[in-house]
Amino acid sequence: MSKSYGAGGTYQAILVEHRDDIAVVTLNRPERLNAWNPTMSRELSAALLDADRDDAVRAIVITGAGRAFCAGADLTGGADTFDDSANADRMTGDSNPQVLPYQLHKPVIAAINGAAVGVGITYPLLADVRVVATDAKLQFAFVRRGMLPELASHAILPRVVGFSNAAELLMSGRMFTGAEAVALGLASEAVPADQVLDAALRRAAEYRLAAPVSVAAAKRLLWQNLGADIAATLAVEEPVFAWFGRQPDAHEGIVSFLEKRPPRWTMSATTDFPTWPA
Repeated sequence: MSKSYGAGGTYQAILVEHRDDIAVVTLNRPERLNAWNPTMSRELSAALLDADRDDAVRAIVITGAGRAFCAGADLTGGADTFDDSANADRMTGDSNPQVLPYQLHKPVIAAINGAAVGVGITYPLLADVRVVATDAKLQFAFVRRGMLPELASHAILPRVVGFSNAAELLMSGRMFTGAEAVALGLASEAVPADQVLDAALRRAAEYRLAAPVSVAAAKRLLWQNLGADIAATLAVEEPVFAWFGRQPDAHEGIVSFLEKRPPRWTMSATTDFPTWPA
């Protein structure tokens, strides 16, 4: 049985479809390459919570409509996109999404069907499994916008791909492919773009054979023993991320990207950061 929601106006930025006991959540702003905005964040949070509370749902798949998974933050706000002093409604809504994939009881698979940049790649890090299009363009682009990677990527990525690989990806902000993501261990499988959702659904179907409570316990233990307190990392990142959003380099990073020119950075690497929580 397939059951769809969202097409009639329930959601503006996502779609939710139940394929038997698998909830498929689709980021649905294809005209903007599914760029992340506060509406998408709030709706995604609500949809994940609904699916997690529904005993009929055994697994959740998150994917994107059209040719991208998520091209990152919606930059229509221009230079002030990340400045919470100028924009009260930041890209993630109130701050971080209220419900994140790692917090759920159900397995979450990210079906990365195309470009995944910025939050479009840090958010899938919070899923349990990732399937990616072989030729998808992936990028932790934050440092190239004068910003800081978020969503606990500093804690999760080194444990997924190793410290040196994580350092290179996060500190260079370079682009890499879905095929390389699998080679690094960032994704479990790379397939042609038009096969990504089917591959994710096949993996999701495997959970039907497992006891839901056992899966929930295994997931919780995996995340609790990842080697870092994800909630604590988020608490440290959030004020630093907000500080970066108010700095001139963040404004320049976005403006130069929109103007398709090299950025002209003005801040020193020895600039004093705000006091970080211990």
